[in-house]
This record gives sequence, structure tokens and C-alpha cells, in this order.
Amino acid sequence: MQKGCTFWKLLGSGQNGTFDLQPDWQQWGLLAVWETREGFEYFDKRSSVSCWWTFFGVERWTILLSPLQSHGKWDGQEPFLVIDDPNYAGPIAVLTRATIRLHRLKNFWSNVDGVAALMLTAKGYITSLGIGEAPFYRQATFSVWESLDDVKAFAYRSREHSEVIHKTRAENWYKEELFARFKPLATLGTIKGQNPLKDYLNLFN
Repeated sequence: MQKGCTFWKLLGSGQNGTFDLQPDWQQWGLLAVWETREGFEYFDKRSSVSCWWTFFGVERWTILLSPLQSHGKWDGQEPFLVIDDPNYAGPIAVLTRATIRLHRLKNFWSNVDGVAALMLTAKGYITSLGIGEAPFYRQATFSVWESLDDVKAFAYRSREHSEVIHKTRAENWYKEELFARFKPLATLGTIKGQNPLKDYLNLFN
């Protein structure tokens, strides 16, 4: 990765917008942390990776984010430099990722479907992507919500999700985990023919 990128991960994708045992072989993700907006723009327009995407005519959807909160680690690193913005009240993007202990895989996967179905119908839910570095045990979900209140209502005030959070702690499911919230800044392109945030773009500027 080019100069100015402090952290990056190439990620596979699940089929149903959350943790999923069935991969989507036609959809991949790239998470990258940039020191400056200019660094990203150079990569987006002039890097060999971007040229490869353009040459093969792949569909691309990009969302630019500013970290509002982050705790935990990813491969032993704390990748996101949090920028305090106490007055922000717009849409929120959320990243949750974990390395699951191998002897807890059955516990984890037996609880995924119920939480996923709950998220997809939750108030304020906009979109989500299931992503990960390795099938089955290095998993993440990226989701976007209309407000922080909607995120908290889903995470802490829904009985089913609260019970799963309790199980992760009581049964020590994760070897490593990270949770981060972001302020969306801009979106570019489409995914499966649509920009899922097109109705919210005016809120990002």
C-alpha cells in the first residue's frame, strides 16, 4: 500500500449483509486508513490498484469516514485515530470485528442468524456488509444507521442482541475484538447497481 496509508485489510464478503458462512465470491472489501484526504484521492485516481479496478470494469462503492469512537485492537493494532466531534448528530457507521476462539465457533455461529434478522428490520437501519479476513473465525460487520440513538437501541435495548452480548463475555468467545463508530463524510459509486446512502448524502456534507 502507498505512503500515507497507516493500516489496510483486504476482506472477503458474506452474502447477506452480516456474518455469513456463505461467501460472495464476486464481492470484496478494502478497508484502509489514510493520514490525509489527499492520500486517499491519490490512491483512488492514480494507484495501480485503482487502475486495475478500472481496467476490469468492476463496480465500486466507497464510503469515506471519520472515526468518532474506537476500542479494541485489530492484529494487535489500534488502527483508528479518533477525532472528537461531540456536536455531531447525523448518520453513524459502525464496524464490529472479532477473531473468534476456535473452540467457541459453534457458540458464535449458532447465534448469528437471529441477530442478523433483527438488525435488518431494526429502526434506523440503512445498510450493512458482512466482511472478514478468513472464513468462519475472523469476521466483521460494517453497518450504517440513521442516528446514534438507533445504534444504541439495537445494540443495548433489544433483548435478543443484549443476550448475545452477554454470552460473548460470559463464554469468552473472542480472542481479539474491535468496535468503532464513524461519521460518514461522503460516498462514491454503487454496489449492486445502487448507492444505498443516496437519500442521506445531503446529511454528509
